[in-house]
Amino acid sequence: MLRQSEVGEMAKKKTFVEDIERTLYDIKNHDVPVYKAQQGLTEDIIRDIAKQKHDPDWMLEFRLKSLETYNKMALPSWGPDLSELDMNEIVTYVRPDAKMTGNWKEVPEDIKDTFDRLGIPEAEKTSLAGVGAQYDSEVVYHSIQDSLVKQGVVYTDMETALVEHEDLVKKYFMKLVPPKDHKFAALHGAVWSGGSFVYVPEGVDVEIPLQSYFRLNAPGAGQFEHTLIIVEKGANLHFIEGCSAPKYNVTNLHAGCVELFVKEGARLRYSTIENWSRNMMNLNTKRALVEKDGLIEWVSGSFGSHVSMLYPCSILHGERARCEFTGVTFASKGQTLDTGATVIHTAPHTSATINTRSISKAGGKAIYRSAVKVAKNAPFTKCSVNCESLMLDSISRSDTLPAMDIEGDEADIGHEAKIGRISDEAVYYLTSRGIDEEEARAMIVRGFVEPIAKELPLEYAVEMNNLVNIELEGTMG
Repeated sequence: MLRQSEVGEMAKKKTFVEDIERTLYDIKNHDVPVYKAQQGLTEDIIRDIAKQKHDPDWMLEFRLKSLETYNKMALPSWGPDLSELDMNEIVTYVRPDAKMTGNWKEVPEDIKDTFDRLGIPEAEKTSLAGVGAQYDSEVVYHSIQDSLVKQGVVYTDMETALVEHEDLVKKYFMKLVPPKDHKFAALHGAVWSGGSFVYVPEGVDVEIPLQSYFRLNAPGAGQFEHTLIIVEKGANLHFIEGCSAPKYNVTNLHAGCVELFVKEGARLRYSTIENWSRNMMNLNTKRALVEKDGLIEWVSGSFGSHVSMLYPCSILHGERARCEFTGVTFASKGQTLDTGATVIHTAPHTSATINTRSISKAGGKAIYRSAVKVAKNAPFTKCSVNCESLMLDSISRSDTLPAMDIEGDEADIGHEAKIGRISDEAVYYLTSRGIDEEEARAMIVRGFVEPIAKELPLEYAVEMNNLVNIELEGTMG
């Protein structure tokens, strides 16, 4: 006869789905910064951040105007609940005990060990043309292959760019995402720090990807990196972005900003794996402007954070400009991941394809939110939206919220959505061919995200497969 504990264990196995393994990402270093701003958001704090960073006068003025805009704006009236976020308890600037260097050996041992565990130096050796590593509010390491430098490619941190390429920064900085866009864009404009600057000259093909990795270590802090990429006419670039943070019992905030300028006939692929901790509010803003015959490719994986609001936007500004968006989201217990994509067609013969997959389990909420806008002056536009959601139990939730605003005629716009659970018929089919039930269910989940995984660069495909390497035991109801 089975003991009560054994019966309980069998019942657990009946419905249990392992969470994403986060041991690697939750390793913490001691919080020993050289400088940490006061909690909250005041003019004095903004002035102090600007002083610490040696900002030029125009940037200080920009920060103060952004703060003014922030104070006038309300929180979004839609989307996930943000009531847990109290800016009076957030530290907006944390400078680690490390100076930016191009020599990995010069990075302090505790910081270096963190990135070593995440595989950053090894990735650089094997498959990357350049690497940037940010720790808390500052970039601590940056490198680029000499062959790219000789071709005029610039890849550096934003602070260096502000000094060495001030005219370019001044021309493009927060022009795509102005502070008045929304409250967290204004917040970013006031307190931004760190991030990457990339400039690819006309006709240059960057054959090997560049990668920046953002690590937030300090509890109760925010990270507000700014990424600015300019890909000139006929040039080509693949940029990879990785993000992670250890888990704390206090709220952390990520409100970065990404601005991408894809010029005539240029191509940019922007790949991201966001694996923030479960105490993170991820309120990031990403936007691309694509000129005539240009192409923007987004590849996005959202796994971590308590709350996410992330909708990369592509403005197809030139004739025959194109956008391809591929995304996967995994929401588990205590997570509300509100993600999607936006495409704005403002020129004739533009086209876009959006393809997403979401998984929810253990009461997690996965929300797909898209917006497609076609202007009057954009005839012969094509846009296809496909989103599929898989719920692994009966207590999770998945929603699809598409919006379409078609002002002109002669547009071909389509949307397809599927929400469901693992098919008993599919499980039966596999088990009838000798595969045990647990492996059958795992195969179905892996197959569900495979169209997304195959679009990722190799090193991130491995990371995503590790993140989604969930163990399924028994049936799920």
